[in-house]
Amino acid sequence: MNLIWITSAKYLDGYCLQLTFNNGEVKIFDGKDIVTNNPLYHSLQVIAVFKDFMLDGWTVSWQNGKLDLAPEFLYENSRVA
Repeated sequence: MNLIWITSAKYLDGYCLQLTFNNGEVKIFDGKDIVTNNPLYHSLQVIAVFKDFMLDGWTVSWQNGKLDLAPEFLYENSRVA
């Protein structure tokens, strides 16, 4: 796989983000499993916190860059929009 990164992200609802990747693909990531099953991401269970993400040049991150998910993980674990 070529190097992949996120060029734009939009909150949809629940724990879902619409992600556009540098290859032009648009996918939907549902983060419910990761925020409920991985203790590192439990703070994102609060929807207001989950919605408060930013792009850092490669991927989405939360809490001023303290939490993120690799763009490759997001790409592989998202469905086509």
